[in-house]
Amino acid sequence: MAVQAETVRTTVQETDALEFVRSVLRIEAAAIERVRDRIDANIIRAAELIYRTRGSVIVTGMGKAGLVGQKLAATLASTGTRAFPLHPSEAVHGDLGRIRSGDVVLALSQSGETEEVVRLIPALRRLGALLIAITERPTSTLGRHSDLTIALGPIEEACPLGLAPSASTTALMAVGDALALLVSRMRDFRAEDFALYHPAGSLGRKLARVEDLMRTGNQFRIAHVDETVRSVLVRLAGPRRRTGAIVVIDDAERLVGIFTDSDLARLFETRREALIDRPIGDVMTRDPVRITVGASVAEAIESLRSRKLSELPVVDRGGRPVGLIDVTDLIGLVPEPLDAEDAA
Repeated sequence: MAVQAETVRTTVQETDALEFVRSVLRIEAAAIERVRDRIDANIIRAAELIYRTRGSVIVTGMGKAGLVGQKLAATLASTGTRAFPLHPSEAVHGDLGRIRSGDVVLALSQSGETEEVVRLIPALRRLGALLIAITERPTSTLGRHSDLTIALGPIEEACPLGLAPSASTTALMAVGDALALLVSRMRDFRAEDFALYHPAGSLGRKLARVEDLMRTGNQFRIAHVDETVRSVLVRLAGPRRRTGAIVVIDDAERLVGIFTDSDLARLFETRREALIDRPIGDVMTRDPVRITVGASVAEAIESLRSRKLSELPVVDRGGRPVGLIDVTDLIGLVPEPLDAEDAA
């Protein structure tokens, strides 16, 4: 009976804890909803100021608001805006030297009375920077001394004590995201621009252009249509052997075919090995699938996947091969296929 009672007690505790978690999420979601309804055209004006500035965007805030500011600066930077975080306490000990006339300073403070932030205002004025406040009230000290205020209105914290910044920082982050993405939209920021700032990782490589990933130089095997298979294999031995495909060109140096390890194996499997002393043009795959310089790696992946290919020649606008995409270079970029259990 004692074990059963303990189980019931644990279940009740878990139920209470789960309800508490859900209440926190409800409060934070409600805070965003209320801010959404309060937000006005000042956020558009703020985005225009950021879009038009020839300087940098400096984001500052203290405590939790400062951490949100770091994230906002990173979001702005990754979507095409030159932006940097600035700790307000470090600012008054020399880091104000990072700010120039014409820069835009985004100051985050829910109360608008944060001492470390407010004391920056006179220096920002002397430096000639524009000041945009994201705060609760335009009548706060920060709001009154800013060139523009994005007002969030009062926000009930999810913390039972009403003390720990929670719903307010959630709303602050959401408004920061909206501002950054509005500026990005004004810039007509595209996937290829995103790739420029995100070269690392799976996402960055998918958005990159094929010329950023294709094999060239010693890793790119190319032969003339009239060369014999044997002479080509001998000439292109060594480091070039890493790729299993030979791109074939005509007299005008245009792509006319491709010869792969599989093509070579088939010659032996069908007992036609004597053809290795014939021109490679006789045994190549004619008019192969190709992709043009400027296409995205994601497009190359789709071409390889949909046609079940291992190699994809890259050509310039004139049809001349300049490189090769090999499927082994794309490992990690192609999603793993679902097995029957996952699919179910």
